[in-house]
Amino acid sequence: MLFLDPHTRELYTDWKSEARVALAALRLVAGRNPGDRALAELIGSLMLQSPDFASLWSKHPVRDCTVGTKTLHHPVVGPLTLDFESLHLTDGTNHRMLLYSAPESSPSDATLRMLSSLTAGPAGTGRGTPEPARADADPGAFPSP
Repeated sequence: MLFLDPHTRELYTDWKSEARVALAALRLVAGRNPGDRALAELIGSLMLQSPDFASLWSKHPVRDCTVGTKTLHHPVVGPLTLDFESLHLTDGTNHRMLLYSAPESSPSDATLRMLSSLTAGPAGTGRGTPEPARADADPGAFPSP
C-alpha cells in the first residue's frame, strides 16, 4: 500500500522518508528469510509496479526500525505525530505488533481523542465500539438489540 496506493501516500507527511525506512526494513526481513517465495513475489511485483520502490531497492538500504516517530495527516482530523514501537512476537511466526501512542496532553493526544469520539458514534445508536458488559451488571439495564 505504501508504494502503490495514492491515498496511503497522502497519509504520510514525509512519504519519501517513510518509504525509505519501510523499504530498508523490508530488505532486512528479506535477508532473514531468503527462501520465502511469497516475499520474493511481493518484492518482484513492487519492482515492476512502482518506479519509486525499484529506485530505492537498487540502493540496498538495510535497517531494523523498531522504535521511532511517524508524522501523519489524517483525512478527517488532520496532523498527528505518533511514537511507535514494534514488538516481535515470540510464537515463532515472525509476526510483530506495532504500538502507537501520543504523549499525554500533546496536540496529537487531543487529536486521537477527537478521532475516538468521532468513531464511537452517538450514544444509543449501536454504532462504534460498545462498552463491554460487566459480570455484576443488571441484565435488564441494557437495551435489547
